[in-house]
Amino acid sequence: MSNEKLTENSKVKKAFSIALSVLTYLFFAICLVALIFSITVKQDSEGAINVFGKQARIVLSDSMGECEQTDVSGYQIKSIRVKSMIFIDLVPENEAERQAFYENLKVGDVLTFKYVYVNTKQETITHRIIAITQKDNGGYEIELEGDNKSTNTDTLTQIIDTSLEDSPNFIVGKVSGQSYALGLLVTALKSPVGILCIIIVPSIIIAIFEIIRLVNALTANKKKLEKEEMKKKDEELEMLKQQLAKLQGDSSVDTSKE
Repeated sequence: MSNEKLTENSKVKKAFSIALSVLTYLFFAICLVALIFSITVKQDSEGAINVFGKQARIVLSDSMGECEQTDVSGYQIKSIRVKSMIFIDLVPENEAERQAFYENLKVGDVLTFKYVYVNTKQETITHRIIAITQKDNGGYEIELEGDNKSTNTDTLTQIIDTSLEDSPNFIVGKVSGQSYALGLLVTALKSPVGILCIIIVPSIIIAIFEIIRLVNALTANKKKLEKEEMKKKDEELEMLKQQLAKLQGDSSVDTSKE
């Protein structure tokens, strides 16, 4: 194999090694951040995470799951899978900002809200707006429904009247994003088994690989030094041979002169 081919293969191996290291450490960093985030950030009694006027929570039902009977292609927020993490813009506390929030809502938006069915306790639900009716008093009646019509879980239509104060039925906020992968990760990190599988085991594997790489680097360096030392000794020996040959040649010339 030519030197050029060997050099090319060496560069490819080095690039692959660097890329693998970057991806490994990036994954580890994301897991660590998610772990710290899930432990330290303020959570309410339902496990929702509240920070800087935003809320993040894990979807526990399939009422917003994908369904052939519901076309969500034209909406910003598509169907939401179970265990997805959703990001919610909370309803402002300021009266003027709250009214502006309601005015900007439109059909197709997804809201998270508190709701009480007849003879049941209050539930937290995330559904899509299917109709908005403005009331004479300035409030709104917002009709919501789950995307998944193939399940009976929370598929009943809910109506929120924003003009009613102290009602058990009220909007928490508008869903502005979702992440299924992050939801799975945070869910896993809430259990000891998840922490073991996602954080501890990969950390041990990374440590083992780094030790092996360090040992290989030290071994390669030792071999390089030994090779350089051997080369130096060979050069010195060759120099001595040349000097000895020169001396023998000079001695032979002197003897012939005699």
